[in-house]
Amino acid sequence: MYILFLFSVFLTYLYAFISGFTDAAQAIASTIGSRSLSPIHAIIIASVLEIIGALTGTAVAITIGKGIVSLEMISFVTVPAALLGCMTWSLLTYKIGIPVSETHGLIGSLIGASLAIAKSIEVVKWSGLIPILLAIVLAPFLGFLFGYILIKLVYFFFHSFSARKMKILFVNLQRSACAYFAFSHGRNDAQKPMGILAMLLALYYGWKDVYVSNWIIISVGIVAGLGVAFGGWRIIKTLGMRITKLSPEQGFVSDFSAGTVLQFASLLGIPVSTTHVDASAVFGVGAARRIAGVRWDIVLEILISWILTLPATIIFGFIFANILSLLII
Repeated sequence: MYILFLFSVFLTYLYAFISGFTDAAQAIASTIGSRSLSPIHAIIIASVLEIIGALTGTAVAITIGKGIVSLEMISFVTVPAALLGCMTWSLLTYKIGIPVSETHGLIGSLIGASLAIAKSIEVVKWSGLIPILLAIVLAPFLGFLFGYILIKLVYFFFHSFSARKMKILFVNLQRSACAYFAFSHGRNDAQKPMGILAMLLALYYGWKDVYVSNWIIISVGIVAGLGVAFGGWRIIKTLGMRITKLSPEQGFVSDFSAGTVLQFASLLGIPVSTTHVDASAVFGVGAARRIAGVRWDIVLEILISWILTLPATIIFGFIFANILSLLII
């Protein structure tokens, strides 16, 4: 059991790292795509702000740790099975360069693993899960809406600016927006492995409640930041270059819009998909300029991956929980 515990701790940090490098695209893709920052500078900024954002709260971590499934009905096997299920799906989709939701992947695999162990739907805490499911629809809609409206306002108020003035102004603004988005990403996404690690400790030591200690916050935040530094270049290319050609003002708007949605969600303690929010914001600014300018075939690929994420990870989590249960016996 102790070996499995150490393996589970390793998986948690590995998940934080993988989440960092696959989700790195969300924080820096539009900045690189609009040429406002070089890839190296963008990654450095995103890495530092990712860590800082991770240190600013625990509301999302608590939701993940005890708000989705009942601790009394699951076992120690649930956590490693959920992590293996989530990471399997993330790496499969990363290989083909399709950005998917780490959030929904983790939630799906956690539910699948819990169902395999508890063998009852009652293991799911619907009061915590329903707001997250609603956010699956609402968060991307808000990202698209904010991006669409804000870029229209930018064009309205700055239409008299020359191309040179626009570029100078919004290159600098986008650099700030990149930092803001990375901070917001860390505040929401980096807290998810914190919640998983806190759940793992509670199950292993038999605690009745989930506690997110300072050492969990700091260590997971640093590992997530290192993941961002590693970078997710395939996804950066998809979001920053393949969906639509981004200008500095469009990159600024997409980053600011997505970061703001993440900030609201973090205040409410709701884990949302950075991938969904940011990609939708990119769709919004692209569609506001010219509908035909958006690569709708790429959009369709991403939408299909979104739809498949929850059922796929539920299945993966269920399978891994049964495999680990057999191995332990």
